[in-house]
Amino acid sequence: MDKSKLLKNKVSVTIIAIFCSILWGSAFPVLKISYEELNILAEDIYSKVLFAGIRFFISSIIIFIVLILFLKIPIKIKKENIFIIFVLGLLQTSLQYFFFYNGLAYTSGIKGSILAQSGVFFVVILSHFIYHDDKMNFKKLVGLILGFLGIVLVNSSQGGFNLDMSFRGEGFLIISGLVSAFGTILAKKLSKDIHPFIVTSWQMLLGSSVLLIVGYSGNKEMLDFNLVSGSLLLYSAFLSAIAFCLWYALLKYNKASEITMFKFVIPITGSFLSVLLLSGEKFTINMFFALLLVVVGIVFVNYKKKDIKNENYRKVG
Repeated sequence: MDKSKLLKNKVSVTIIAIFCSILWGSAFPVLKISYEELNILAEDIYSKVLFAGIRFFISSIIIFIVLILFLKIPIKIKKENIFIIFVLGLLQTSLQYFFFYNGLAYTSGIKGSILAQSGVFFVVILSHFIYHDDKMNFKKLVGLILGFLGIVLVNSSQGGFNLDMSFRGEGFLIISGLVSAFGTILAKKLSKDIHPFIVTSWQMLLGSSVLLIVGYSGNKEMLDFNLVSGSLLLYSAFLSAIAFCLWYALLKYNKASEITMFKFVIPITGSFLSVLLLSGEKFTINMFFALLLVVVGIVFVNYKKKDIKNENYRKVG
């Protein structure tokens, strides 16, 4: 099958998008274990920024190696594209993860997992005004509501959810979602003319360089990795490289709002994986119903009803 057809086919798109969401969902328990192993405290902003910088720098190197050694694709980019890719790196890597990592430290995990997906709403809204073929409609509205309810439901049994808001906590997470949405729109634009893997590698390299500079300037020393934290760092780097490359490839051939709907799967898969990997986490019936709501919402948005009469006419003719 042709690559473009594969990335447009609803079945393969669904599989790839859910696979990316599972990878991103696994980052929640992995990061939690990593911070414990590295003794990174909630208020230690620079260490978290430094960790993120190392993670995405390694991710960019992994993609460069794949491009050069296996795909045999030149990694050189035109001078006129450097600035716009740097902007994407600032949005998608530097700013998004700066606000996400630090906002999560000042709010509960429950509200964090809900607000972290605010970017889904922003992408759908921005797509309505930017793309003539990606307008808001009843299906998308219902899908957004179901997806949001699923995230609320998966966390409702964990306790501790309240409406208290702080700029440094919940505010940072909403800013992270907004920055991510702008990054998604920009990534879709760039991926039309530049190979998605090249866009991913360069934006990660440039974005992670900013994180490394900021993190090291406040830390003055590198993190002390052991076997466990080092292994988890490599895993998180690989998952980012794989997920972002595949995600940008999907954005190239599909509507941004429809693809982004799959991100509602992230906190639910993160909850399931936390049960498996973290002590004290338990499976709840709410997780099952939350997953069901999200699946129904995604199917509702992406399902395209066939014209049965025309289909039967073509078969008879």
